[in-house]
Amino acid sequence: MPVRLVDSLASTEPLAEIFSDRSILQAMLDFEVALARAESRLGIIPQAAVEAIAAAANPDAFDLAVLSRSTLRAGTPSIPLAKTLIDLVRSKDAAAAGFVHYGATSQDVSDTALILLLKRAQPLIESDLLCAEEGLRKLSEQHQSTTMLGRTLLQAAPPITLGLKAASWLAALNRGRKRLTESFAEALVLQFGGAVGTLAAIGDKGPMVAQGLADELGLICPDAPWHTNRDRLATLVCACGVLAGSMGKIARDVSLLMQNEVGEASEPESSGRGGSSTMPHKRNPTGCAVTLAAATRVPGLVASYLSAMVQEHERAVGGWHSEWPTVTAAVQATGVAAASIAEIAEGLSVDSARMGENLTATGGTIYAEKAMILLTAKLGRDKAHQLLEEAARNAVTQHRQLVEVLGEMPEVTKHLNPAAIKQLAVAEDYLGSAEIFRLQQLQATLSPKNPAEKKD
Repeated sequence: MPVRLVDSLASTEPLAEIFSDRSILQAMLDFEVALARAESRLGIIPQAAVEAIAAAANPDAFDLAVLSRSTLRAGTPSIPLAKTLIDLVRSKDAAAAGFVHYGATSQDVSDTALILLLKRAQPLIESDLLCAEEGLRKLSEQHQSTTMLGRTLLQAAPPITLGLKAASWLAALNRGRKRLTESFAEALVLQFGGAVGTLAAIGDKGPMVAQGLADELGLICPDAPWHTNRDRLATLVCACGVLAGSMGKIARDVSLLMQNEVGEASEPESSGRGGSSTMPHKRNPTGCAVTLAAATRVPGLVASYLSAMVQEHERAVGGWHSEWPTVTAAVQATGVAAASIAEIAEGLSVDSARMGENLTATGGTIYAEKAMILLTAKLGRDKAHQLLEEAARNAVTQHRQLVEVLGEMPEVTKHLNPAAIKQLAVAEDYLGSAEIFRLQQLQATLSPKNPAEKKD
């Protein structure tokens, strides 16, 4: 389904469909039908009631507008849903109506419905994240030797490789995906506890019904109901927050590299993407903007969810009522960021020539550290630092290359010959352990389940 205009930068169409009104309604009805089936197998309700409930649990029979308005009055969508379902069943089988929602409470329905929607959302997000990782892996391999400016505090610094930069992006993204996967695995559990979490309404068969219900819905059956213990969902939302931040970091870097005065990389081109309503020449970082928007929103959602964790006794007032929009917004924001980063990673255009030009444009001042280290052994650190500070200042003010200035300083030429001074400006000679760190990060992202993929 199309994303609502107000959410057009906050979700993908598949995720918008998952969290649509009809999908939420279907998830709640799935709970009710699965509950009836689980109870029937244990002889708690008759099979005829199951058939009547399943036949009535048709989303088309529900007026979503009425359900929404009634939810505001009831404080939960589960109450008007159950009432409507009971009426629908009663119209066909009066006896079966007494077994609708049997032993459950309203929070069981809404919590489990949310979990069912999250279960559907996980593979969509994971797929995009895996595509992004593969794109970044290829980018790192293709540019393992492409030198570029390192930048600290947004200023030019000694050189790095684009391969190392991409590997660092990949490593953080990979760690974030693994955390998200683990948190999903922990959070996809059934909620079924009845009024106060004891399932007293169905006697001593509560645990068996819970297990049967979990099996019906394809969820994990927890050790006990978790009405006011929201730690699993909190961990998931926090994982979204960390991952969104890591994706935002990638987007921030790419958008800075796309600035005209930098011009070292650009997002992939496609029809209708990145243009301006008034400036035909513009190629805006659209994917970065969407990702950064998500990274901006999610921390607030994390804080909101954590605030709602402090819930009273066995069933809370207000805490869990706040969660649906918070959780769904966090998950959709993470999903749209993942889709955007995947598109960027798979199609990032790199201008390696411009990277070289930007290295040269510094006048070689980025190699001052390298020269200082060589001279420290001869002059001591303080004297070497003083000389290089003076040389760098002169290179900038005189618009000359640092090596030229150094070649005219007797304190330098006394210890470094012309060839050594000239070699100072070779970026490839001052990359340190960049390639080792690049390879180590790539290795760390390979799945241990696929040892054949690992490199020697």
